[in-house]
Amino acid sequence: MSEALLTTGTGVVATPAPGGRLFWRRLRAQRAVTAAAAVFALLVLVALTAPLLTALEGQDPNAYHPTLVDSASGGVPIGSFGGISGDHWLGVEPQTGRDLFARIVYGARVSLGVAFVATLIQVALGVGLGLFAALGGRWADQIVSRVTDVAAALPMLVITLGLLAVAPASIPRPVLITLIIAGLGWFGTSKIVRAGALSLKTLDHVSAARLSGWSTWAIARRELLPALAAPVITYAVLLVPGNVVAEAALSFLGVGIKPPTPSWGQMLTDANTWYQAAPTYLLLPAGLLFLTVLSLTVIGEGVRTALDPRAASRLRVGTRKQNRAAEAARDAEPGSAIESAKSPEEEAS
Repeated sequence: MSEALLTTGTGVVATPAPGGRLFWRRLRAQRAVTAAAAVFALLVLVALTAPLLTALEGQDPNAYHPTLVDSASGGVPIGSFGGISGDHWLGVEPQTGRDLFARIVYGARVSLGVAFVATLIQVALGVGLGLFAALGGRWADQIVSRVTDVAAALPMLVITLGLLAVAPASIPRPVLITLIIAGLGWFGTSKIVRAGALSLKTLDHVSAARLSGWSTWAIARRELLPALAAPVITYAVLLVPGNVVAEAALSFLGVGIKPPTPSWGQMLTDANTWYQAAPTYLLLPAGLLFLTVLSLTVIGEGVRTALDPRAASRLRVGTRKQNRAAEAARDAEPGSAIESAKSPEEEAS
């Protein structure tokens, strides 16, 4: 049976990968993860249905409404709470009068879309290069390892700013930012996959497959990839919030998504000078970014714990019943009975 690898602070430890039903049962038992998943699913639903929601409101994200802002005061929205009304559910932007709800939901499509696509590319590059380093021989391992070390040591923000400054204007900005984030963030996945594959290929069932005449690709696809799924999935889930923050940071610095395309980071940049006159313009995108990153972080922690219940969760949310269930699940894992059967003299030795 293949063994999944989970990285720890001291190295790579082989642990059996749980089945699909057992994994989902462990994941659903964590109430914090369930709540975070519900919040994130709602955000994704809002992003996917942005055209429908704006049509229901009857507003366009790029339509200007100069009559809804007070030009005498510099463009502050007319009305309370940023100009909230039946026609503008979350108010309007300062100066432009564009509908804030429409900008928010369309901005979710850009921010979440860039993060997800960048994560997929990062995982694909990392898995491919990690397997190539582990299975491609000594020279392949040396080359990929040195490239990975160099990529990990590079100042990512400086390189990103330079690439965005010299990139052709004909390339769509969301596509360009996605490729840059993905191209500069694959090395973590590569290191995990390489370390796991190097440990796995020494196991008996992998050696037997090699002696049976299986090709390198067949061994990787049938023996290594299923066992590496646990750490890769865990790391990928944790990559998404980092990519969300990266896109928002670039837009906040003024080198990311360009107007009129909306994004949460770009809205924060524009709201930087309006936090006193129109606080909702700042609080709404900032709050949504906070909820997105928090929910994804909690989900990633829950996935890690569900894949390896013997690893202590950093979440401190739960009931005594859940804690007892988690302890029972740990006791039911292979090897737990052997550990508990050790005598005090054996433990002392």
